Amino acid sequence: MSTHVDFWFDATCPWTWITSRWVEEVARARDFEVTWHPFSLAILNEGKDIDAEYRAHVEQGRGLSLLFQKVADTHGSEAVASLYTEVGTRLHNQSKELGSDVIADAVKAAGFPEAITNGVESSDEALRSSVAHALELVGDEVGVPIIAFDGVAFFGPVISPAPHGQAALDLWDGCVALARTPGFFELKRTRTTGPQFD
Repeated sequence: MSTHVDFWFDATCPWTWITSRWVEEVARARDFEVTWHPFSLAILNEGKDIDAEYRAHVEQGRGLSLLFQKVADTHGSEAVASLYTEVGTRLHNQSKELGSDVIADAVKAAGFPEAITNGVESSDEALRSSVAHALELVGDEVGVPIIAFDGVAFFGPVISPAPHGQAALDLWDGCVALARTPGFFELKRTRTTGPQFD
């Protein structure tokens, strides 16, 4: 079984948030480490013809992704995980609007000084590098979440709600089996429900 997992996320994505909580549960049960990598859906969609409402959404998240990249560069993956938990809980479980007050509250709860939010623009190159690295592993025409382990990467799974207990482990084992199958590329169906947080 894999002993290390890399996980790319854009904190504004509710689907990625659900998957991240599932991965955290499985990581605790299976005793593997997760390295959390910032991703930007705004960067991913630069130059693409996308819906105006969606573009506004991903652009709003750009600064947040830059903040996560700054935290990754200065404090490491565990700090990123802590801040992601605080931000994600507020944005998704508590349905709060992304804004400076919500970010400030999450930053404080995660134990960072308020000044960590200053100068995040300087992390743009590193964030672009993180996005590029994820796409090098998994290919084009994807979004987040992106999960990589043992030299294999994939987009997803997209789940709602996340399973728990043995069902969470069974889903992980299925994903590992698919990812380790030579020649396997895609498995997909239409979503019939919205994001469900528990």
